[in-house]
Amino acid sequence: VTDAARGPAAKMAAPARLCRCLLPLLLAAMGAGAAAGTPGTAGCGCSANRAAGDGREEAAQRFSAAAAAGSGRSGWQGPMVLIPAGVFTMGTQEPQIQQDGEGPARRVHLGSFYMDQYEVSNRDFESFVNATGYVTEAEKFGDSFVFEGMLSEAVKADIHQAVAAAPWWLPVKGASWRHPEGPGSSISSRMDHPVLHVSWNDALAFCRWAGKRLPTEAEWEYGCRGGLESRLFPWGNKLQPKGQHYANIWQGEFPTNNTAEDGYRGTAPVSAFPPNGYGLYNMVGNAWEWTSDWWAVHHSPQELHNPQGPPSGTDRVKKGGSYMCHKSYCYRYRCAARSQNTPDSSASNLGFRSGLDHLLPALWSESGWLSAGESQIAEIRWEQPPGRGD
Repeated sequence: VTDAARGPAAKMAAPARLCRCLLPLLLAAMGAGAAAGTPGTAGCGCSANRAAGDGREEAAQRFSAAAAAGSGRSGWQGPMVLIPAGVFTMGTQEPQIQQDGEGPARRVHLGSFYMDQYEVSNRDFESFVNATGYVTEAEKFGDSFVFEGMLSEAVKADIHQAVAAAPWWLPVKGASWRHPEGPGSSISSRMDHPVLHVSWNDALAFCRWAGKRLPTEAEWEYGCRGGLESRLFPWGNKLQPKGQHYANIWQGEFPTNNTAEDGYRGTAPVSAFPPNGYGLYNMVGNAWEWTSDWWAVHHSPQELHNPQGPPSGTDRVKKGGSYMCHKSYCYRYRCAARSQNTPDSSASNLGFRSGLDHLLPALWSESGWLSAGESQIAEIRWEQPPGRGD
């Protein structure tokens, strides 16, 4: 829905929504004040939230259910990796950001499942939109949050609303997945980059259309770790083994100087950098990724087998960090790190990848979906990146 269609309060909707979107940033910064001096705990503006609770999630579920029913698996068929069943240590006993609920470390049992080898790209999302006519929430709202470092001075000159706690996040009219930096910007040269400006509801709609789902937080973290136990990153404990970059994050001084030593000022292609031990690419850095879980900072000790997270909440969990993350202010590009947004929030560093149950009447191969009766089974190969476990 547009602001004009929201009833008597429509005239006040845009400024009121902006206040509600930016308030969590201010509160996060205030809450982080107690942890001043600790790397990565400052209010980093990872959560540019919109207001929640107005029925948009239910609407997205209705749309996506209908889309899935109509498309079966004839829509998007990106490569997926079978993640084996197993037990792993979720979370950490050494949380870097206390208020995020990174701990305690707990042993979690998971069944096998599939996970997208890559983040959903602009090309993938375009296929979904072309097939369904779907309109994202950023497009309906008419704006989305964009990192100011990606904007021209002309665009910034027309923006007069921000928040002192996170002045690098600016609400840009017309910003959306097609126009990541607002009117005049394009994804034409970034079709293989992760789709951005997609809300949790948008991601849900895509997954339903594709016959898939969002991974749980536990599945996401298990996949991120790539078979390694108690490591900071998907490849080990060293950020740059043998001097090699393994993720797209911020180099230099945030937010004024990104030296782009990893080769990218913004997002990178979804196939950039070495994969982890499971063959998954860009599990940390590049773009934040939505999960299916509701957000909570206290974890149930009883839910240790295929945990689904809390039954309800106001925010959804996102994982992995983005190209904007730097240890000095947002040390969230670790496997155990986590953050949150309202389900209708979108931003220029927020995307997703999808998951899929293993026990299905069909399997994925490079030639398409295979029925259970077919003898051919997809075989996925990957190379072990150098320096794993360092």
